[in-house]
Amino acid sequence: MNALLLAVALFLLAGLVVALIAAARGPTPADRMLMALLIGTTGTGILVLLAQAMPLGALVDVALVLALLAAIGGIAFAKRAWQQEGEKEGAHD
Repeated sequence: MNALLLAVALFLLAGLVVALIAAARGPTPADRMLMALLIGTTGTGILVLLAQAMPLGALVDVALVLALLAAIGGIAFAKRAWQQEGEKEGAHD
């Protein structure tokens, strides 16, 4: 069972590498933010799988912190984008 969990974690890690490359090449800040959210959720999944495969309960705590940071980052980006959109609409009046 541990071999299966580690294989799935390795597969997710390969997807994480692709997301990192896409984040670096993303043409807009929104694309980069979506990739950052993908990195956060995939990283959380990898850490939970590793915590299950190896008896390391601390990895679950790290996974929860990573998920929380990804969510806060997404909210901060959305708030900033919303404010910038409001400034653009106000400039046209």
